[in-house]
Amino acid sequence: MSLAVIKFSSEECGICHKMAFYDQKVAEELGLQFIDVKMQDTAAYRKYRKILLTQYPDKYEMGWPTYIICESPEGEFNIKGEVKGGHPKGEFRTRLQQVLDSSSS
Repeated sequence: MSLAVIKFSSEECGICHKMAFYDQKVAEELGLQFIDVKMQDTAAYRKYRKILLTQYPDKYEMGWPTYIICESPEGEFNIKGEVKGGHPKGEFRTRLQQVLDSSSS
C-alpha cells in the first residue's frame, strides 16, 4: 500500500509556511510520500484537484493547510483521512499516526 500526504496550502498563509519547516520531514519519517500542492500552482492543483474536491466539494470546510492522506494519489486514489490546520510538530506527528492507525484496522 503506497500512502501519500498531500498538502493543500496557499502561498499567502502564514500557518502553511510555518508548517513547511517540518511537515514533509514528519510525513517521510512515518513512511509516507509527501506532495506539496500550493493553490497558486495551477499545474499541481489541476493534477490533485480531484482528491481535494472529493473530500471538500465546495472547499468550504477545508483548513489551512489541509493534509489529505490517500492511497495511490496518481491513479485510482482512496482517501484514508486528513489533518487540518496548523499544529506543533509533535501533535502533527500524532495526528498523522492516528490516521494511519485507523486506516490499517
